[in-house]
Amino acid sequence: MIENKSWRDMRAVDPGSEPEVTFFVPCLNEEAHVVPTLQTIERAAARAGCTYEIIVWDDHSTDATPRLVGEFAAAHPGMSLRLVRNERKRGLARNYVEGAFAGRGKWYKIVNGDNAETEEDLVAILSRKGEADIVLPYFHEDARVAGRRLLSVLFTAFVNALSGFHLRYYNGAVLHLRYNVMRWHSDTYGFAYQAEILTRLLGEGATYLEVPIRHVEAGGRVSKALTVENVLSVGHSLLQILLRRLRRFLFKV
Repeated sequence: MIENKSWRDMRAVDPGSEPEVTFFVPCLNEEAHVVPTLQTIERAAARAGCTYEIIVWDDHSTDATPRLVGEFAAAHPGMSLRLVRNERKRGLARNYVEGAFAGRGKWYKIVNGDNAETEEDLVAILSRKGEADIVLPYFHEDARVAGRRLLSVLFTAFVNALSGFHLRYYNGAVLHLRYNVMRWHSDTYGFAYQAEILTRLLGEGATYLEVPIRHVEAGGRVSKALTVENVLSVGHSLLQILLRRLRRFLFKV
């Protein structure tokens, strides 16, 4: 099923026949990777033995991504697969939250449309669902270039220092209880949205476990982490994280 939606016309989804996991697959010009991503999810979910739905959220792609997803859905009529197409670009953080409201599963898992998560890693994460409120992957093998690894290490150190928590990684493809993403989502547009959600949940007493995975670098990717827009957004998120810690300390809430 293909839906053309703006954020204003999202509707509640019928609660009947709820799958265990909603896979949220964000895409922006992923024609070379989106079908392999869907195939990886299909195989991993089968191995993990979980029922699921997939929501491919296309952020106004200009390539063949929507057509390829539609063709894949037509070739797999028994799969619960929806394609939502933004009328204009909204950004990953906003789409991630909207996807949680659009989903039906108890659990919510982002799988980026660049097929950077391996089948083995997805199985490792899915097999731990139910053991904690949050299943949080971190890289024990990291194929990113040295500069990106350093940036990630520094970001993690900043978030831990500001929040008082001690996670290994804050930007991973986390497995959440879907309700928690709806209830405790961030209001940022930048890459730090997951750090905001995680620190809010941990502040509320959510439980978590960390699962080691390996990073597979998708070819041809250019990092947008150091754009002016994202740097400002990340700064806002870090300030929010610090203020929440101060609130917990001062008001014991």
